Amino acid sequence: QLDLLWTRKQNVMYNLFDWPTQKHSKLIILAVANTMDLPERIMMNRVASRLVKGCFWSITLFLTIWDSSSIIYSSIALLVCGWVVRFLLYCFLVAALSGDARRCLDICRRATEICEFASQKRTPEIVRMAHVTEAIDEMFSSPYIKAIRNASFHEQIFLKAILAEFRRAGVEEATVQQVYRQHLVLCRVEGLQCPTVSEIMAVCSRLGACRILLVEPSSKYLQVRVRLNISQDDITYALKDE
Repeated sequence: QLDLLWTRKQNVMYNLFDWPTQKHSKLIILAVANTMDLPERIMMNRVASRLVKGCFWSITLFLTIWDSSSIIYSSIALLVCGWVVRFLLYCFLVAALSGDARRCLDICRRATEICEFASQKRTPEIVRMAHVTEAIDEMFSSPYIKAIRNASFHEQIFLKAILAEFRRAGVEEATVQQVYRQHLVLCRVEGLQCPTVSEIMAVCSRLGACRILLVEPSSKYLQVRVRLNISQDDITYALKDE
């Protein structure tokens, strides 16, 4: 389970994938992960380069040992409807929103259910993009997503800054000061006026009040630690048009 071997410096994964590249090595590494875009999402360049050098990532296929009945149900539905090619296209679509293979299966299964329900009312049909789109909208239509879309401009920038800091540090927790640095970078890139420290603390408090963030109860000011109370995929989806 590759994502369980992740460390901040990623030495474990680097060494693991470096061994097969050594001269006269007869070692073959088979890695399993739920994340569909694992190299791009969490791996440093030096680790990803081991995969390329060893030709391990030329074809990526992630099999999730998760809810076997759901996988069987989804597989049968795909075969009966005759849309295996469509399924691959839908995987690329969902991968743009979420790197989790399990969520991809969830969406495809829900799209099949929507199609079957619609077919009961009229002539039978195969699963189409409209069904997948409806399933995606249904899955990503939580009150939190609506709150993010209705948030102020700097609140949305702050959430983007959190995602950027998480990717930089490799851990899903950060201080307000670390996020503030990322916030300033995003503002400069967009040519926007940078908020003051007081303004950024107010932004953090508002996001914490609506439970999008989990804010450490402390008087440390900029050293207060924050975490997300929703998935990173939900934030990415909510801000995809921004």
